[in-house]
Amino acid sequence: MTMNETGTAPPRPSEGAIVVLLVDDQAMVGEAIRRTLLNEPDVQFRYCANPMEAVAVAMEVKPTVILQDLVMPNVSGLELVRQYRAEPATGNIPIIVLSTKEEPAIKSEAFKMGANDYLVKLPDQIELIARIRHHSMAYLAQLQRDEAYRELRESRQQLMDTNRELERLTNVDGLTGISNRRYFNEFIDMEWKRAMRSQNPLSILLIDVDHFKLYNDTYGHIAGDEVLKKVAQALSSCCRRASDLAARYGGEEFVITLPETPFGEIHHIGDKVCQSVVALKIPHSASSAGMHVSISVGGATAIPQRGESFIPLIEMADKALYEAKCSGRNRMIAHEHDSSSTALTAMPRAS
Repeated sequence: MTMNETGTAPPRPSEGAIVVLLVDDQAMVGEAIRRTLLNEPDVQFRYCANPMEAVAVAMEVKPTVILQDLVMPNVSGLELVRQYRAEPATGNIPIIVLSTKEEPAIKSEAFKMGANDYLVKLPDQIELIARIRHHSMAYLAQLQRDEAYRELRESRQQLMDTNRELERLTNVDGLTGISNRRYFNEFIDMEWKRAMRSQNPLSILLIDVDHFKLYNDTYGHIAGDEVLKKVAQALSSCCRRASDLAARYGGEEFVITLPETPFGEIHHIGDKVCQSVVALKIPHSASSAGMHVSISVGGATAIPQRGESFIPLIEMADKALYEAKCSGRNRMIAHEHDSSSTALTAMPRAS
């Protein structure tokens, strides 16, 4: 238990105040130091006579300096210094060890255990106050620096989070929630250059919602927006790897970029994409491709060569998409880099 000079429970220390905690089993030492500090208006004094309670008391009163007696019953002052340093709440509080005599070996040990200062009690009043103020002000300044650094780190983290969110928003289509055309252009340019270096195939799927204008005319634009959202999520679910990207290309058109995907695999992926949209079972009474909303898919694969642009890859996929539409929709057609080797894959019509 700690008491102030009136013998009552002490108030919580005010911010920036110097708080001295004396841990000493001799009441007369406590009284002497209390009187020494009595005329220091910005210094609050706390006294703990039971060494077994010292660490808990220090954690409670949050002193700016601890005056620790060296010789105490049940536990030594040096052991208490070790215990203070082992606790995060008291680990950095300055400790002034009080000893009955000047012993170099004990003083050395005290500093090894983590003490900041060493005084022979009872020290001169002026010296004691000066050392209390010196250690307390250094500790308070460190607390202020730590708080300022913490606030700075939090501010920087908030700024980074905000910037990341802004960047994400600039890359996301506002209606569907998937990537937008702007991000697709950046992404395919990056993947094209990567594929050029590694000489791995790069594939894309251009996707168009079948008879979407007729859907809007029949069901309304609000319902049409819902269709685009559901189709976008269905396409995203078909991206089997983290490196695959589904994006809204514009209007009712979408695109899926498939890095390191050879021509032979895009038929299976295109089939899955078509089936995932038909599986939504969104009625489309005005469609000639089936009773439900469906999509047409144009696929293309290329292994980029030095000096080539990814634009021809998109043009190949666009040509394949046009052919899929002309062939009855709700299907996929894919072109490889050599346009003479065109593969047709008719997807099952939605029922």
